[in-house]
Amino acid sequence: MAILHFESDYLEGAHPLILQRLIQTNFEKTQGYGLDEYSDAARAKIRSACGCPDAGVWFLEGGTQTNATVIDGLLRSYEGVIAAQTGHISVHEAGAIEAAGHKVLSIPHHNGKITAQDLTTYLDLFNADSSKDHEVFPGMVYISHPTEYGTLYTNDELTKLSRVCRSHTIPLYLDGARLGYGLAADNTDLTLETIAQLCDVFYIGGTKVGALFGEAVVVTKPELIPHFFTIIKQHGALAAKGRILGIQFDTLFSNNLYFEISRNAIETAMIIKNNLKKKGYTFYLDSPTNQQFIIMENAKLRQLEKTVGFSIWEKYDDSHTVIRLATSWATKKEDVEELLKQF
Repeated sequence: MAILHFESDYLEGAHPLILQRLIQTNFEKTQGYGLDEYSDAARAKIRSACGCPDAGVWFLEGGTQTNATVIDGLLRSYEGVIAAQTGHISVHEAGAIEAAGHKVLSIPHHNGKITAQDLTTYLDLFNADSSKDHEVFPGMVYISHPTEYGTLYTNDELTKLSRVCRSHTIPLYLDGARLGYGLAADNTDLTLETIAQLCDVFYIGGTKVGALFGEAVVVTKPELIPHFFTIIKQHGALAAKGRILGIQFDTLFSNNLYFEISRNAIETAMIIKNNLKKKGYTFYLDSPTNQQFIIMENAKLRQLEKTVGFSIWEKYDDSHTVIRLATSWATKKEDVEELLKQF
Protein backbone atom coordinates (compact mmCIF):
# COMPACT_ATOMS: atom_id res chain seq x y z
CA MET A 1 0.00 0.00 0.00
CA ALA A 2 1.01 3.63 -0.48
CA ILE A 3 2.49 5.46 2.48
CA LEU A 4 -0.05 7.44 4.52
CA HIS A 5 1.51 10.84 5.05
CA PHE A 6 1.06 12.46 8.47
CA GLU A 7 4.56 13.93 8.85
CA SER A 8 3.48 17.57 8.86
CA ASP A 9 0.73 20.01 7.94
CA TYR A 10 2.22 21.53 4.80
CA LEU A 11 2.36 18.45 2.58
CA GLU A 12 -0.56 19.43 0.32
CA GLY A 13 -0.60 22.30 -2.17
CA ALA A 14 -3.27 24.96 -1.70
CA HIS A 15 -6.99 25.27 -1.21
CA PRO A 16 -8.80 25.00 -4.58
CA LEU A 17 -10.31 28.50 -4.24
CA ILE A 18 -6.81 29.95 -4.06
CA LEU A 19 -5.74 28.07 -7.17
CA GLN A 20 -8.86 29.26 -8.99
CA ARG A 21 -8.16 32.89 -8.17
CA LEU A 22 -4.51 32.59 -9.16
CA ILE A 23 -5.60 31.22 -12.53
CA GLN A 24 -8.32 33.87 -12.94
CA THR A 25 -5.85 36.70 -12.28
CA ASN A 26 -2.84 35.14 -13.97
CA PHE A 27 -2.62 37.53 -16.92
CA GLU A 28 -3.50 40.68 -15.04
CA LYS A 29 -0.78 43.29 -14.69
CA THR A 30 -0.42 44.74 -11.19
CA GLN A 31 2.13 46.68 -9.21
CA GLY A 32 4.84 44.57 -7.59
CA TYR A 33 6.08 44.14 -4.02
CA GLY A 34 2.63 43.88 -2.48
CA LEU A 35 1.54 47.32 -3.66
CA ASP A 36 -1.35 45.88 -5.67
CA GLU A 37 -5.09 46.02 -5.08
CA TYR A 38 -5.34 42.37 -4.03
CA SER A 39 -2.78 42.84 -1.26
CA ASP A 40 -4.58 46.00 -0.17
CA ALA A 41 -7.87 44.09 0.01
CA ALA A 42 -6.23 41.31 2.04
CA ARG A 43 -4.74 43.87 4.45
CA ALA A 44 -8.15 45.46 4.99
CA LYS A 45 -9.77 42.07 5.70
CA ILE A 46 -7.02 41.07 8.12
CA ARG A 47 -7.21 44.40 9.96
CA SER A 48 -10.96 43.93 10.30
CA ALA A 49 -10.61 40.32 11.53
CA CYS A 50 -8.04 41.46 14.10
CA GLY A 51 -10.06 44.48 15.21
CA CYS A 52 -6.93 46.54 14.64
CA PRO A 53 -7.67 49.17 11.97
CA ASP A 54 -4.29 50.90 12.19
CA ALA A 55 -2.11 47.78 12.04
CA GLY A 56 0.62 47.38 9.50
CA VAL A 57 0.13 44.15 7.52
CA TRP A 58 2.96 42.66 5.46
CA PHE A 59 3.17 39.47 3.43
CA LEU A 60 6.28 37.30 3.51
CA GLU A 61 6.93 33.95 1.90
CA GLY A 62 7.88 31.60 4.76
CA GLY A 63 8.06 31.19 8.52
CA THR A 64 11.82 31.28 8.97
CA GLN A 65 12.11 34.38 6.76
CA THR A 66 9.32 35.97 8.75
CA ASN A 67 10.84 35.24 12.15
CA ALA A 68 14.32 36.36 11.13
CA THR A 69 13.03 39.56 9.53
CA VAL A 70 10.63 40.58 12.31
CA ILE A 71 13.11 39.83 15.09
CA ASP A 72 15.93 41.69 13.37
CA GLY A 73 13.56 44.61 12.78
CA LEU A 74 12.54 44.80 16.44
CA LEU A 75 15.97 44.41 18.06
CA ARG A 76 18.94 46.70 18.45
CA SER A 77 22.37 45.30 17.65
CA TYR A 78 23.14 44.45 21.29
CA GLU A 79 19.81 42.77 22.05
CA GLY A 80 18.61 39.18 21.95
CA VAL A 81 15.22 37.47 21.93
CA ILE A 82 13.82 35.46 24.84
CA ALA A 83 12.22 32.16 23.81
CA ALA A 84 11.35 28.78 25.23
CA GLN A 85 14.12 26.16 25.12
CA THR A 86 11.86 24.26 22.72
CA GLY A 87 10.87 27.34 20.70
CA HIS A 88 11.02 27.07 16.94
CA ILE A 89 13.69 29.77 16.68
CA SER A 90 15.68 28.00 19.41
CA VAL A 91 15.74 24.60 17.74
CA HIS A 92 14.39 24.34 14.20
CA GLU A 93 15.55 27.40 12.26
CA ALA A 94 19.20 26.51 11.67
CA GLY A 95 20.49 29.49 13.63
CA ALA A 96 18.68 32.02 11.41
CA ILE A 97 18.31 34.47 14.29
CA GLU A 98 21.97 34.19 15.27
CA ALA A 99 22.95 34.57 11.61
CA ALA A 100 21.33 38.03 11.72
CA GLY A 101 23.46 38.93 14.76
CA HIS A 102 21.03 38.27 17.59
CA LYS A 103 21.24 35.65 20.31
CA VAL A 104 18.27 33.47 21.30
CA LEU A 105 18.00 33.67 25.09
CA SER A 106 16.39 30.40 26.16
CA ILE A 107 14.26 30.00 29.27
CA PRO A 108 12.45 26.90 30.63
CA HIS A 109 9.29 25.64 28.96
CA HIS A 110 6.18 23.96 30.29
CA ASN A 111 4.81 21.73 27.54
CA GLY A 112 6.19 24.20 25.03
CA LYS A 113 4.95 27.34 26.77
CA ILE A 114 6.78 29.95 28.82
CA THR A 115 5.24 31.48 31.94
CA ALA A 116 5.03 35.04 33.15
CA GLN A 117 6.76 33.97 36.36
CA ASP A 118 9.78 32.49 34.57
CA LEU A 119 9.95 35.53 32.28
CA THR A 120 9.83 37.91 35.27
CA THR A 121 12.57 35.96 37.03
CA TYR A 122 14.82 36.12 33.97
CA LEU A 123 14.30 39.86 33.47
CA ASP A 124 14.71 40.69 37.16
CA LEU A 125 17.94 38.71 37.41
CA PHE A 126 19.30 40.41 34.31
CA ASN A 127 18.42 43.91 35.49
CA ALA A 128 19.97 43.23 38.92
CA ASP A 129 23.23 42.00 37.40
CA SER A 130 26.01 44.55 37.88
CA SER A 131 27.76 43.14 34.80
CA LYS A 132 24.75 43.37 32.51
CA ASP A 133 26.46 45.89 30.23
CA HIS A 134 28.78 43.06 29.19
CA GLU A 135 25.87 40.80 28.29
CA VAL A 136 23.22 40.41 25.60
CA PHE A 137 20.23 42.53 26.57
CA PRO A 138 16.79 40.89 26.44
CA GLY A 139 15.07 43.03 23.83
CA MET A 140 11.88 41.11 23.08
CA VAL A 141 9.94 37.91 23.79
CA TYR A 142 9.07 35.22 21.23
CA ILE A 143 6.29 32.66 21.68
CA SER A 144 4.36 30.46 19.27
CA HIS A 145 0.68 29.60 19.32
CA PRO A 146 0.24 26.67 18.98
CA THR A 147 3.60 25.72 20.44
CA GLU A 148 6.00 23.11 19.11
CA TYR A 149 4.06 20.62 21.24
CA GLY A 150 0.66 21.61 19.89
CA THR A 151 -0.29 23.26 23.17
CA LEU A 152 -2.12 26.57 23.48
CA TYR A 153 -1.81 29.65 25.62
CA THR A 154 -4.93 30.65 27.51
CA ASN A 155 -6.23 34.19 27.58
CA ASP A 156 -5.00 34.48 31.17
CA GLU A 157 -1.51 33.20 30.36
CA LEU A 158 -1.10 35.50 27.37
CA THR A 159 -2.46 38.45 29.35
CA LYS A 160 0.12 37.88 32.08
CA LEU A 161 2.97 37.55 29.56
CA SER A 162 1.84 40.73 27.83
CA ARG A 163 1.71 42.56 31.15
CA VAL A 164 5.30 41.55 31.98
CA CYS A 165 6.54 42.62 28.55
CA ARG A 166 4.83 45.98 28.72
CA SER A 167 6.07 46.64 32.24
CA HIS A 168 9.63 46.13 30.91
CA THR A 169 8.93 47.96 27.63
CA ILE A 170 9.88 45.03 25.41
CA PRO A 171 7.77 43.75 22.50
CA LEU A 172 5.86 40.46 22.61
CA TYR A 173 5.98 38.60 19.30
CA LEU A 174 3.77 35.61 18.49
CA ASP A 175 4.71 33.10 15.79
CA GLY A 176 1.43 32.00 14.26
CA ALA A 177 2.61 29.45 11.72
CA ARG A 178 -0.28 27.23 12.83
CA LEU A 179 -2.46 30.01 14.21
CA GLY A 180 -5.56 28.83 12.36
CA TYR A 181 -5.40 25.50 14.16
CA GLY A 182 -4.99 27.21 17.51
CA LEU A 183 -8.00 29.42 16.93
CA ALA A 184 -10.11 26.47 15.73
CA ALA A 185 -9.30 24.21 18.69
CA ASP A 186 -12.02 23.13 21.12
CA ASN A 187 -12.40 25.15 24.32
CA THR A 188 -9.79 27.78 23.47
CA ASP A 189 -10.53 31.22 24.89
CA LEU A 190 -8.13 33.15 22.66
CA THR A 191 -9.38 34.98 19.59
CA LEU A 192 -7.59 36.82 16.82
CA GLU A 193 -8.78 40.12 18.29
CA THR A 194 -7.43 39.23 21.73
CA ILE A 195 -4.06 38.27 20.26
CA ALA A 196 -3.94 41.63 18.47
CA GLN A 197 -4.63 43.40 21.76
CA LEU A 198 -2.02 41.50 23.78
CA CYS A 199 0.82 41.04 21.28
CA ASP A 200 2.85 43.79 19.64
CA VAL A 201 3.59 41.77 16.52
CA PHE A 202 2.30 38.41 15.33
CA TYR A 203 1.89 36.56 12.11
CA ILE A 204 -0.96 34.60 10.59
CA GLY A 205 0.38 31.45 9.00
CA GLY A 206 -0.70 30.56 5.49
CA THR A 207 1.89 27.96 4.48
CA LYS A 208 0.48 25.41 6.93
CA VAL A 209 -3.13 26.58 6.65
CA GLY A 210 -4.33 26.46 3.07
CA ALA A 211 -1.91 28.66 1.11
CA LEU A 212 0.74 27.55 -1.36
CA PHE A 213 3.09 29.59 0.78
CA GLY A 214 3.02 32.83 2.72
CA GLU A 215 2.65 34.43 6.12
CA ALA A 216 0.86 37.66 7.04
CA VAL A 217 2.75 39.78 9.58
CA VAL A 218 0.59 42.06 11.70
CA VAL A 219 2.38 44.94 13.43
CA THR A 220 -0.23 46.35 15.79
CA LYS A 221 1.63 49.64 16.09
CA PRO A 222 3.52 50.21 12.82
CA GLU A 223 5.94 52.63 14.48
CA LEU A 224 7.47 49.66 16.32
CA ILE A 225 9.35 48.71 13.15
CA PRO A 226 10.04 51.84 11.09
CA HIS A 227 10.77 51.23 7.40
CA PHE A 228 9.71 47.59 7.66
CA PHE A 229 9.29 47.42 3.87
CA THR A 230 13.00 48.17 3.48
CA ILE A 231 13.97 45.70 6.22
CA ILE A 232 11.99 42.98 4.43
CA LYS A 233 13.81 43.83 1.21
CA GLN A 234 17.16 43.76 3.02
CA HIS A 235 16.43 40.24 4.23
CA GLY A 236 15.64 39.00 0.72
CA ALA A 237 12.05 38.40 1.81
CA LEU A 238 10.23 40.91 -0.41
CA ALA A 239 8.43 39.11 -3.22
CA ALA A 240 8.50 40.99 -6.52
CA LYS A 241 5.24 39.29 -7.52
CA GLY A 242 3.73 40.25 -4.18
CA ARG A 243 0.21 39.95 -5.53
CA ILE A 244 0.61 36.14 -5.40
CA LEU A 245 0.69 36.46 -1.61
CA GLY A 246 -2.02 39.09 -1.50
CA ILE A 247 -4.44 37.01 -3.55
CA GLN A 248 -3.94 34.02 -1.29
CA PHE A 249 -4.67 35.93 1.91
CA ASP A 250 -7.52 37.85 0.32
CA THR A 251 -9.07 34.46 -0.47
CA LEU A 252 -8.35 32.95 2.95
CA PHE A 253 -9.93 35.94 4.70
CA SER A 254 -13.05 35.99 2.52
CA ASN A 255 -16.20 34.25 3.75
CA ASN A 256 -14.46 32.94 6.90
CA LEU A 257 -12.46 30.43 4.81
CA TYR A 258 -9.31 30.50 6.96
CA PHE A 259 -11.21 29.54 10.09
CA GLU A 260 -13.49 26.99 8.43
CA ILE A 261 -10.68 24.99 6.80
CA SER A 262 -8.63 25.10 10.00
CA ARG A 263 -11.38 23.21 11.76
CA ASN A 264 -10.85 20.13 9.57
CA ALA A 265 -7.38 19.65 11.06
CA ILE A 266 -8.80 19.67 14.57
CA GLU A 267 -11.64 17.26 13.81
CA THR A 268 -9.37 14.73 12.11
CA ALA A 269 -6.71 15.03 14.86
CA MET A 270 -9.34 14.36 17.52
CA ILE A 271 -10.50 11.23 15.68
CA ILE A 272 -6.91 9.98 15.78
CA LYS A 273 -6.46 10.96 19.42
CA ASN A 274 -9.68 9.42 20.70
CA ASN A 275 -9.30 6.17 18.79
CA LEU A 276 -5.66 5.64 19.75
CA LYS A 277 -6.58 6.19 23.38
CA LYS A 278 -9.22 3.49 23.04
CA LYS A 279 -6.55 1.20 21.61
CA GLY A 280 -4.44 1.79 24.74
CA TYR A 281 -1.79 4.13 23.37
CA THR A 282 -0.23 6.72 25.68
CA PHE A 283 0.21 10.33 24.61
CA TYR A 284 3.31 12.33 25.55
CA LEU A 285 1.10 15.30 26.44
CA ASP A 286 -2.43 16.51 25.91
CA SER A 287 -2.47 18.51 22.69
CA PRO A 288 -5.79 20.11 21.66
CA THR A 289 -4.56 20.91 18.15
CA ASN A 290 -3.54 19.17 14.95
CA GLN A 291 -0.23 17.83 16.32
CA GLN A 292 -0.53 14.62 18.33
CA PHE A 293 2.42 13.07 20.14
CA ILE A 294 2.30 9.33 20.84
CA ILE A 295 4.71 7.22 22.88
CA MET A 296 5.55 4.20 20.73
CA GLU A 297 7.40 0.99 21.45
CA ASN A 298 10.42 0.96 19.16
CA ALA A 299 9.51 -2.42 17.69
CA LYS A 300 6.00 -1.15 16.82
CA LEU A 301 7.50 2.05 15.44
CA ARG A 302 9.68 0.12 12.99
CA GLN A 303 6.62 -1.78 11.84
CA LEU A 304 4.52 1.38 11.52
CA GLU A 305 7.05 3.25 9.40
CA LYS A 306 6.51 0.75 6.57
CA THR A 307 3.03 2.17 5.94
CA VAL A 308 2.83 5.53 7.73
CA GLY A 309 4.83 8.72 7.40
CA PHE A 310 5.33 10.47 10.77
CA SER A 311 7.89 12.65 12.55
CA ILE A 312 10.29 11.27 15.14
CA TRP A 313 10.04 13.80 17.94
CA GLU A 314 12.32 12.61 20.74
CA LYS A 315 13.59 9.59 22.61
CA TYR A 316 11.32 8.64 25.51
CA ASP A 317 13.39 5.82 27.05
CA ASP A 318 15.53 2.95 25.82
CA SER A 319 12.57 1.09 24.36
CA HIS A 320 10.13 3.90 23.48
CA THR A 321 10.12 6.91 21.15
CA VAL A 322 7.77 9.90 20.89
CA ILE A 323 6.36 10.31 17.39
CA ARG A 324 4.24 13.12 15.98
CA LEU A 325 1.24 12.73 13.72
CA ALA A 326 0.02 15.96 12.12
CA THR A 327 -3.22 16.65 10.32
CA SER A 328 -4.03 19.65 8.13
CA TRP A 329 -6.81 21.65 6.52
CA ALA A 330 -6.88 19.02 3.74
CA THR A 331 -6.63 15.75 5.70
CA LYS A 332 -9.23 13.27 4.50
CA LYS A 333 -11.26 11.23 6.97
CA GLU A 334 -10.76 8.11 4.86
CA ASP A 335 -6.99 8.51 5.26
CA VAL A 336 -7.48 8.83 9.02
CA GLU A 337 -9.53 5.63 9.03
CA GLU A 338 -6.78 3.83 7.12
CA LEU A 339 -4.16 5.25 9.48
CA LEU A 340 -5.94 3.87 12.52
CA LYS A 341 -5.90 0.40 10.99
CA GLN A 342 -2.10 0.48 11.08
CA PHE A 343 -1.93 0.76 14.88
